[in-house]
Amino acid sequence: MVRKHASLERDEELNAASWAAARGAVVGAAKWGIFSAVAGGLGYAFSPLYRSFTIPFKAFLQMSGMTAGSMIEADRRLRAHEVLVRRQRVVARDAEVWKQYELDFVDKAADQRIQNPK
Repeated sequence: MVRKHASLERDEELNAASWAAARGAVVGAAKWGIFSAVAGGLGYAFSPLYRSFTIPFKAFLQMSGMTAGSMIEADRRLRAHEVLVRRQRVVARDAEVWKQYELDFVDKAADQRIQNPK
């Protein structure tokens, strides 16, 4: 069932997913920002074309790398969080089935002891 309205204050699952994506975005921006800075430094050291770029264009190149990195890492972390939540639901469902099986088994064993005392 698709949710029509959701609130981050009331929905723990949605809140956890948004925090996972936010952490991924920060990590991705940092990683790709470092890579962009290194690439910019290499471009400045070895490329006369890069040195001829204006400062705003160099800033644009740096920021575009950070933006792409944050989107990619946020998506990766969100997909990993989704897999984690699905696995937790499967474990909880299996635990409930096992608990019900144990209760039924204990009840049947108790009934057999009552009916067939030794």
